[in-house]
Amino acid sequence: MTRAKLPPWLLLLMPAFLILAAVVLVPLLLSLYSSFTPYQLTRPETLWKINFPFNYEKALTDPGFWKAFGRTVLLLTIALNLEMLLGLGLALMVAKVQRGQRTLRTMMMFPMMFSPILVGFMFKFIFNDNVGLVNNALQSMGLASTAIPWLVDGNLALFAIICAEVWMSTSVFAILILAGLFALPQDPLEAAKVDGCTPWQSFRYVTLPFLMPFIYIAMAIRSLDVARAYDIVQVMTGGGPAKRTELLWTMIGRTGYVDARMGYANAMGYIAILLSIAFTVYFFLKLQSARRELGMGD
Repeated sequence: MTRAKLPPWLLLLMPAFLILAAVVLVPLLLSLYSSFTPYQLTRPETLWKINFPFNYEKALTDPGFWKAFGRTVLLLTIALNLEMLLGLGLALMVAKVQRGQRTLRTMMMFPMMFSPILVGFMFKFIFNDNVGLVNNALQSMGLASTAIPWLVDGNLALFAIICAEVWMSTSVFAILILAGLFALPQDPLEAAKVDGCTPWQSFRYVTLPFLMPFIYIAMAIRSLDVARAYDIVQVMTGGGPAKRTELLWTMIGRTGYVDARMGYANAMGYIAILLSIAFTVYFFLKLQSARRELGMGD
């Protein structure tokens, strides 16, 4: 009787499969299971009690959850549009540079290399009430007589968070749009110039439609990042004041690790993942539509 031997390729990949199962699959399945239980970190025995679908019903009927979701969508909408406009303008300017363009492209990528936690601390200092650079600059120029409570007022704190997100991630749009500009065929632009189109008309009807697939790719990537924003918000405001800057994942983190309601937090996490997938599918459909308009097919 001969033993069945595993193929060599499977033996070589087995350590990778085991590591992936240990660090990805097992925690994923455990968190999914615990979302069906009233699991609390302070009461380990609650992990073995099933209460499906109580956690999901509670999350879907919780006004606080939907307020956090609304703030996440607001942040995502404003940040993505600002990053797209600024990234588009930056890419167009860099594409016009003849000398030192490589240096500019490298410098343009610096903000995205910073850790979100470091960016959060940096902008927390910039918008500090007492020693912040923004307040000092406004008071020095006579534009403000007193210190503005940037991180104390709910609306101003959300504005500060948007500034941090936009500063850190505009380069993602700029790099992808710049790649689209380099791939842009010159024949349509030359034909538009021969037909008497103005620079704005050439950009609006030739350049921009060609760039839309690249813009939607960047939006899909950034929508996932913003939808699970945690680091910057936690460092700058901690979800305050009075939970007015609390987003989905800061609320989930507070519920799981501060309130110790891990089962409920995991249920909210899976709902948030489904909502993030919905945003990704939306941008993917827009990408497919833009590709079809350019005759690229599916």
